[in-house]
Amino acid sequence: MNKMLNISLMALAFASASLNVSAQTDAATPAQQKADVDLDAKYATNLLEVGSPAPDLAIPSLGGGSVTLADYKGKYVVVDFWASWCPDCRKDAPNIVAIYEKFHKKGVEFLGVSFDRNQESWKKGVEALGLPYTQVSDLKNMRESDVAQAYRISWIPTVYVIDPQGNVALATVMSEKVAAYLTSVFPDCE
Repeated sequence: MNKMLNISLMALAFASASLNVSAQTDAATPAQQKADVDLDAKYATNLLEVGSPAPDLAIPSLGGGSVTLADYKGKYVVVDFWASWCPDCRKDAPNIVAIYEKFHKKGVEFLGVSFDRNQESWKKGVEALGLPYTQVSDLKNMRESDVAQAYRISWIPTVYVIDPQGNVALATVMSEKVAAYLTSVFPDCE
């Protein structure tokens, strides 16, 4: 009978612990549950590998002329792939701008690569989102763009951090990973 009682008590303790874990999971806010999801596992599986050379860019800029990645050699560069028609890009833009404001003063350059097909929509998107860094576009959609193919972009927003030697330091669809990486490189940045 003692053995039966011990087994019953252990079963009760296990059930109670399981209910507590379930209640804690259910109590998490949607934002906490979303933060725990690593979107890279779903959307960044085919991006360029860390350490590989970053393909050079030669794309017309919004201000006229052409911009190449080689123009930024010797600096960290955050390359933000986006489009004005992309809801996730518009939602993430304030995060990228905040990262820009924090790290640009440390010499980190930022380059926006838009997959807009219409120049006027692109301009309006840059203005509406308050994107303060250089913007380029070949005015082709993602599936037709040579730059998208070179960087293996299949989802936007996608962000790369390129190191001063021109190699991929980070490839992600999550701006919080960009902030964390740059914080590790520039720990004294406020």
